Order: sequence, then structure tokens, then C-alpha cells
Amino acid sequence: MPTLILHHYPMSPFSQKIRSMLGYAGLEWESALTREMPPRPILEKLAGGYRKIPVAQIGADVFCDSRIIAEEIALLSGKPELALANCSPATQAYVAKVDLEIFFDCIIGGGSRKLQKKMREAMSLPDIIRFFWDRINLGRTAKVKTAGFRGMRERVLLHVADVEQRLQADFLGGDRPDHSDFSTWHSLWFIRDLGESRMINPYPKVMAWMDRMKAFGEGSRREISGEQALVTARAATPRAIPDELRKDALIGHKVSIVPADYARLPTKGILVGASANRWIVAREEKDVGTVHVHFPRDGFFLKEI
Repeated sequence: MPTLILHHYPMSPFSQKIRSMLGYAGLEWESALTREMPPRPILEKLAGGYRKIPVAQIGADVFCDSRIIAEEIALLSGKPELALANCSPATQAYVAKVDLEIFFDCIIGGGSRKLQKKMREAMSLPDIIRFFWDRINLGRTAKVKTAGFRGMRERVLLHVADVEQRLQADFLGGDRPDHSDFSTWHSLWFIRDLGESRMINPYPKVMAWMDRMKAFGEGSRREISGEQALVTARAATPRAIPDELRKDALIGHKVSIVPADYARLPTKGILVGASANRWIVAREEKDVGTVHVHFPRDGFFLKEI
């Protein structure tokens, strides 16, 4: 079984979404820690301009966005419920809202003094200043509408009350978790487990569900350096593109792919594969060779350049 490398940092909610999926899936994986904000020279060589975290890697294939990473985990573990494409349209619509609007509400409206303390302990003062300046600049170009701190906090509480109502079984998807559980979990993890806030405590079903999600752990993890991840990519060949993914009119053309919501910086390369859910772009780096970068179609724009 190929080893998945996860490029992430400890306080990243979307990284926690994937770490918890790896725990549920019972997979062994390699952890390549990166900075909380650019510059990230290792990831620039692998994923080009893409700047969101986490990024996953299997050999010379690089996976951007938690939805694509979840598909890879589903394939590696034989747990199809982790792939969003295998969920119902209603679940997909719920995840789209939770991973974007609710995520921002939780990050801003669910902050706490203990979270601030952890940031001060984990980062130097110059890096904290750079981090907030980076996030301010992200907000200026983001397509996500915000409601101010008070409005966001109110929306977080409405969201938690909604989750309380949805929990008619052990998990949102029934007797076992699906993608929606992990999308809901990572933002609430940021509030309760990382930030040690008590704002979720009045919701007993949510608290019990969070304990079940936490119990999955994070799988079997081995730390490697970013340089080791580059060595892995350099020594590998991207996996073959099936013929059915080579029918798009732009195959073989130079393209640019950019997120539609925030962190809207492009990755450029040659389109080598396209399916109903995914784009695959080939990039050449002199220190790495050829890598194939995988993106979801939903939430991204592609154009010929």
C-alpha cells in the first residue's frame, strides 16, 4: 500500500479533519510539518501557487483540498463513505456550507483566550504578526461574506443547535461516520479541543459525538522533513492517467487553476486528466521532476493560458 504524506501544521482545522479521517481509516502515514503561512518553499515546488493547508502527497502525485485528499483516503482504506462524491446530494450541500461559511464563523466567532495563549506558545511574535497580516490580506480577496464577531458567534451557536438535532444516531451519517461528520468535526474541534471553549458544553449529543470522533485518533504517524517529501517525489513517477480521463478538450493545454473562495492564487501546468470531480495538472520542477497535482472541480476555476 502506498504511503500518504500529509503536509500540515498542528493548529490547522482542515488538517485535523484529515488527521481524524486517517485515524478512522486506521492508516499509517507520514507527517511533514510546514509553516502556518507562506512562504512554504517545499509546497511551492510540489503544488505551485496553491497555498491552502493541508496538502497530501503519494509519491509524485500531489492532492490539494480536503475533498480530494478524502477520496484518496477512501481508496486506500476501502471506506467509500469518506469520499464526498459517494454521499447524497443533501449531504454534499451541507458539507459545502459547513466547510466554508460555518468554518469561518467558528474560526473567528469561536476564539478564546486559551487559544490565543496556545498561539503565543507555538509561534514567535514576528510569526504571529505575519500570520494575522497574512489572514487579513486573505480576507480582502475572499468571496466569503462575514457578519462581524457577534454575528459569527450567534451563527456558531445556531450551527451547534442544528448538529444537536441532526444527531439521531451515533454519527450524522448513521451508525458510522461519513464525510459530513469530519467536516463538522474539524471546526468544532478548533473551538472545544484546541481553544478549550465551553460554548458547546450545553449540547450533550454534540459533546458525546465529539468524544466519539476524538476517539478515532490520528492513525499511525511518522514524522519526516519537507526535504524527505521532495526526495520521495523526485524518486517516483506520477501514476498513469486512465484513458477515460483524457477526453477533455483542454487535455495537453497549459492551464491555470485557482480556488473560487479564498487564497485565490493560481497553480499553472499542463492539464493531463479530467473527470466529473477532478482536474489533474502536470508540473515540472527542476529539483523534483514531473508531479501531477490533483484538484476538485467543485470550488475551483480552470482556464487556458
